[in-house]
Amino acid sequence: MAKDDVREMLARVKKDKVAFVDLQFNDFLGNIKSSTIPAYNLEDALNRGVWIDGSSIEGFARIQESDMYLMLDQATYALLPWRNDVETGRVARFICDVYTPNHEPFEGDPRNILKRVLAEAKAMGFEYFTGPECEFFLLPKDESGNIRRESRGNGYYFTLIMDETYGLKRKIMEGLDAMGIVSETSTHEVADNQHEIDIRYDRALKTADNTSTLKMAARFIAFQHGYHATFMPKPFYGMNGSGMHTHQSLWKGGKNVFYGARDAYGLTEVAYQFLAGQLKYAREIAGVFAPTINSYKRLTPGFEAPAYTSWARLNRSALIRVPKVSKGTEDKATRLEIRCPDPSSSPYLTFAVLLKAGLEGIKQKMKPPKSVEENVFEFNDEDLTKHSVGKLPGSLGEALGEIEHGSIVKKTFGEYTWRRYLEAKHEEWDSFRRWVTDWEISRYLSDI
Repeated sequence: MAKDDVREMLARVKKDKVAFVDLQFNDFLGNIKSSTIPAYNLEDALNRGVWIDGSSIEGFARIQESDMYLMLDQATYALLPWRNDVETGRVARFICDVYTPNHEPFEGDPRNILKRVLAEAKAMGFEYFTGPECEFFLLPKDESGNIRRESRGNGYYFTLIMDETYGLKRKIMEGLDAMGIVSETSTHEVADNQHEIDIRYDRALKTADNTSTLKMAARFIAFQHGYHATFMPKPFYGMNGSGMHTHQSLWKGGKNVFYGARDAYGLTEVAYQFLAGQLKYAREIAGVFAPTINSYKRLTPGFEAPAYTSWARLNRSALIRVPKVSKGTEDKATRLEIRCPDPSSSPYLTFAVLLKAGLEGIKQKMKPPKSVEENVFEFNDEDLTKHSVGKLPGSLGEALGEIEHGSIVKKTFGEYTWRRYLEAKHEEWDSFRRWVTDWEISRYLSDI
């Protein structure tokens, strides 16, 4: 980091009365990790980085390769509002990139994986913009601190009763604003205590950082008020789950290359190729954008989450939508909304595989099938074949098979991380597969 930049940052930290600095990074399962240093060590950290034990982080290094270090991204500096005590000293954070002792970006760092695919897009002349819509539940705790799993369906935009979770969501948005993160909108979702906060559309690395911060902010603020924020995709049977619909477009030279004024859907050939790539490789990348056992309880017909690989404009059963935009904003707002990701996924890895699939569509000049405006959930197998509509995997086990036999995730992650990811997820799947659930006891114990 340049000396002038270091001096400027140190002056800012002193002015903000920062006592401690959290250095944040992500493991490849989407969990935020943190190493804390006193503010008086920040100059060394900015100049040389901070060493960590990579063998202690899921999916990082083996024990004989454990030494790694964090390099701070100065653009991500922010005070943590929920740890903001002027009397004892404030706490700030930086989001970091993980490096090897050879001063090379660590190939297994999710942020680095996204950066590599963004560099590939840049080499093709494109910038990738995303706008994720993060849904989550705010669940109360009892006096013992146990999470109370209770909810009922109220419906979208239900705001006649401003309950405590509504106030908590407001505090989360205020916290993000204090950190310089702009929320576009927020809504009450279908279920009681279910909410959505939309991160402002921007370059994908920035929105991935902001999405990771949103999840952290929600958990901290909920904890302070006796609640638990969960980004679990499907915490309740028979009710809508939580998704992370992601709006996306490519830009070139300051122009949205997805906008085509003469097309019926307002799309260009590049946009159709990008769309086609994501449809073709959706099964291969499902184990990344829907990475948990529970993810596939959400991706079932009947609850507005996509289960089939189709596209449309108005049809909310489609995997990818082309949203209508306000007249006069088409050149800026034209985009593709992919509806399959869920908020349990790593935003870095999800954006990386979505972009990689789209770029492959452009490189191979793919053409998508015709749009399907009918309710795909009502199609039989013959209808699906007629409209060239495929199915997403029905389980994590099936999704892992697609990753193993496909090419996109391996190309995106690299050999090392691809293999480690499969190892970790197969362990998760095998543990679930052997587990005897309450449903099985209720169903079979007295009848067989």
